[in-house]
Amino acid sequence: MSVLSVSDLSIAFGGVRALDRVCLEVPAGCVFSIIGPNGAGKTTLFNAISGLYAADTGHVRLGGEDVTGRYPEELAHRGLSRTFQNLQVFGHMTALENVMVGHHRHERSGILADLLHLPACGQQNARTRAAARNALDRVGLMAVADRAAAGLAYGALKRIEIARALASRPKLLLLDEPAAGCNATESAELAALIRGLPRDGITILLVEHDMRLVMGISERIHVLANGRSLAEGTAAEIRTNDAVIAAYLGGNTSKDRHAVG
Repeated sequence: MSVLSVSDLSIAFGGVRALDRVCLEVPAGCVFSIIGPNGAGKTTLFNAISGLYAADTGHVRLGGEDVTGRYPEELAHRGLSRTFQNLQVFGHMTALENVMVGHHRHERSGILADLLHLPACGQQNARTRAAARNALDRVGLMAVADRAAAGLAYGALKRIEIARALASRPKLLLLDEPAAGCNATESAELAALIRGLPRDGITILLVEHDMRLVMGISERIHVLANGRSLAEGTAAEIRTNDAVIAAYLGGNTSKDRHAVG
């Protein structure tokens, strides 16, 4: 069963076609990666799937439901969550408080309950705090729950963003270059974390430039080039695909194939 289906998705900015009839199917319970050279359209595709961009043509289906043109908050209520390339962490807040923000869509008490300090508000805050602690524990950061985010290492901040997304209880999690800026140790920790998330019932859609990470954790890999779908397959199939190698190496397929693996 497909958690996500993208069919004939196209977006143009002025005279530049950023996506050109892209199609893909993401099976439930897997790590599905999207790779491609710089400017291939990877983040544009993420933005279209998550409702930040409106597609010119094509459809996006989430769990079989056509969600084309839906706003991000509507998609969040349908189980889609995402992270971004650049850190979106509140430095003055603790790690726990940052993650609590991700649970807001499950809160039922309103501003009046907050103002009047009603029991329902206290109960909701306790549930949100518990959910955030569970998410922090899932990413291995319970030890820094009460520390200000501004004082944490870069790799920890990346995991806080994932924890915040997990606090929303997603069915589909879009990760946009989670290892960008991370050192080898941090990347290995992220890889182990991401690889384990499907066991929690979360399907992962990943955009990442770290090919070692992508090849090590992905069940399926979809390759974009110049806004078009170029190839799809397992890591082994993509690593030896001449069209993919040409896209990365400028047409010289005799060069080292490790550039894409």
